[in-house]
Amino acid sequence: MRSALLFCVMTALSCGVQSSSESVARTYPASPDERHLANIRMLTNGGENAEAYFSEDGKRLVFQKTHPPDVPCDQIYTMKVDGSDVRKISNGGRTTCGYFHPGRDRIVYSSTHHTGAACPPPPDMRMGYVWALYDYDIYTAKEDGSDVHKLFGTSGYDAEATISNDGRKIVFTSTRDGDLDIYVMDADGGNVRRLTTEVGYDGGAFFSADGTKIVYRAQHPTEAKDVEDFKRLLAQRLVRPTQLDIYVMNVDGTEKRRVTNIGAASFAPFFHPNGRQIIFSSNVHDPRGRNFDLYLVNVDGSGLERVTTSDVFDGFPMFSRDGRKLVVASNRGAAKEGETNIFIADWIQ
Repeated sequence: MRSALLFCVMTALSCGVQSSSESVARTYPASPDERHLANIRMLTNGGENAEAYFSEDGKRLVFQKTHPPDVPCDQIYTMKVDGSDVRKISNGGRTTCGYFHPGRDRIVYSSTHHTGAACPPPPDMRMGYVWALYDYDIYTAKEDGSDVHKLFGTSGYDAEATISNDGRKIVFTSTRDGDLDIYVMDADGGNVRRLTTEVGYDGGAFFSADGTKIVYRAQHPTEAKDVEDFKRLLAQRLVRPTQLDIYVMNVDGTEKRRVTNIGAASFAPFFHPNGRQIIFSSNVHDPRGRNFDLYLVNVDGSGLERVTTSDVFDGFPMFSRDGRKLVVASNRGAAKEGETNIFIADWIQ
């Protein structure tokens, strides 16, 4: 959950900017402890790069990047899976959660550009570790950044949109009904339905490969003081994601099941194409709660397995449709503290 933008649609010009077509990927040494990963390659080099997701054919990635001073807050980009042909899609405001539309030359993402070209301010750090719920609306654009259309929006947070593999449904998170809940809608923005109603944060949702289930992260406070704190922050358009668990449900919102219960901040879940496993990021192994690694778990909650073992952040994993590749955002190999880059690896089952 991050991002922003102001598109060149205002001037009827394309925002697409193409970089060198030469591959910039460089091999990164694999750890013997990371048995599922091979042929690790670093695709970006500098700035904060995150939330990289495959196109339908597995040849391109859409991702978001912050790299001051030129890119002061998250903008949407695409690139080939070898790190070449980087194209900037957005241009202003703050964007988040770009996702390729299967079968179409379009990308779905969320943006604050309707509120102005400037980046909205970050949350006050005196509030502790919180995420800001910016005034995002959901947009769709061609893969060169042109032909921008608003798909859905309310006076609040509408973001985290992802699309089913058949391109027919979009799942997203919204505050439209006064809480942070998951909704599903048709690909054209119609037929919006609310799937979660529990008090708390439900978000980061993805469809299973067959489109029958949804995996997501959630935080449902039960103690009165925790509920009060959640609602107080929500009124200020903030959320404190210090403890999250992974859940699954049917695509119609029925049969919700908690997958993890490990007392940690677990987020960014994604189904393996086999439909039986989920990969996600968690700080469960770090007593200080600062370092995140990737974990694999069966849909029924059994078989929890640590996938990455680096001493820095690893998150936002996504499998290619054939399950042979994994893309991830990581602090490993960073030239400067705080830099996050996109990596791709062969997946060894």
